[in-house]
Amino acid sequence: MDISNIDSMLTQLRAGAALAGGKAGSVGTIASGDETGSEAGRVDFATVFRRSLDQVNNVQQHASKLARDFEFGAPEANLTEAMISLQKASISFQYTVQVRNKLVAAYQDIMNMPV
Repeated sequence: MDISNIDSMLTQLRAGAALAGGKAGSVGTIASGDETGSEAGRVDFATVFRRSLDQVNNVQQHASKLARDFEFGAPEANLTEAMISLQKASISFQYTVQVRNKLVAAYQDIMNMPV
């Protein structure tokens, strides 16, 4: 098992959490027990992940609404906007599935490590 891959993944997770938490200039630590994310310099991974899932859900709901409006012939409906929105929703969902797969693989790697 190569430890550099784990360090690289941890660095990426920290950078993503800092970016999602609005701290693009600094990379905080991932707190395991703090669910509020209120401590200075700390980013709660669960909160960042929940926000990301909520954002994917919002994109999917918006895309569905645009597609439904177009299907029902709403005067303000635009096919181009609906199709682009559906593609964005699809890509964001695929990205979320890939992140989940990476997290599950990392969890399994950690669980299989000898103590």
